[in-house]
Amino acid sequence: MGLFKLLFATCFLLMATTAHAERITVAAAADLKFAMDEIVTGFNKIHSGDEVQVVYGSSGKFHTQIQQGAPYDLFFSADIGFPRELAKQGQSASEVKPYAVGRIVLWSAVVDATKMTLYDLTNPKITKIAIANPKHAPYGKRAEEALKAVGLWEKIQSKLVFGENIAQTAQYIQSGNTQVGIIALSLALNPELAKKGRYYLIPENLHNPLEQGYIITKRGANKPLAKKFAEYMDSKQVRGIMMKYGFALPAEKVGK
Repeated sequence: MGLFKLLFATCFLLMATTAHAERITVAAAADLKFAMDEIVTGFNKIHSGDEVQVVYGSSGKFHTQIQQGAPYDLFFSADIGFPRELAKQGQSASEVKPYAVGRIVLWSAVVDATKMTLYDLTNPKITKIAIANPKHAPYGKRAEEALKAVGLWEKIQSKLVFGENIAQTAQYIQSGNTQVGIIALSLALNPELAKKGRYYLIPENLHNPLEQGYIITKRGANKPLAKKFAEYMDSKQVRGIMMKYGFALPAEKVGK
């Protein structure tokens, strides 16, 4: 009888724990891939019974998907304009909060990008250049702005290869499908890419700021875990991770 009671009590506790466990889904811009993975790992150590699932992709596409009812509880955008639009449309359960400012770099695994500038992209030896699709990827839009600012956009059109998001763009260059490309500094600083290639930091005055922001979506309104994750983003641990990957924090000067 004692064993039966013990087993029953154990099962009851397991069911109670499961019943109170929460799960949220986060839509995050692809430039956050490595930083967010570390952030979630740290968060899970505090909330071990809960689950945070992160989907990475293009900010513009996430914006459209959320408008169409996609099941995301938080949205971290590489362009703060997208969550601001969602907030105006009543798709947000929180204020739009800035979390970082990104930078773009010229990166290559086959040539020394530290000795390059954007003007070197006209070199006939460089036949393929990867950037994220400017139509829906903020990093691609900033790449387009920088190239236009130096008068190269039209000149290198035939060389351009477009990635769906900045992570796919980095994969194109890393795999050798393109010789060079413009990616996020946060990806270039990841050890996996840092050991395979080098980068040139594109001057920030050549493009609009990559101000990034997030919201708790309407779907995440009644999920305490979504609010806890948002609060965790203000922690010292998270700030350290963001700076590690080259992001300027909202209270700091861009590129500082």
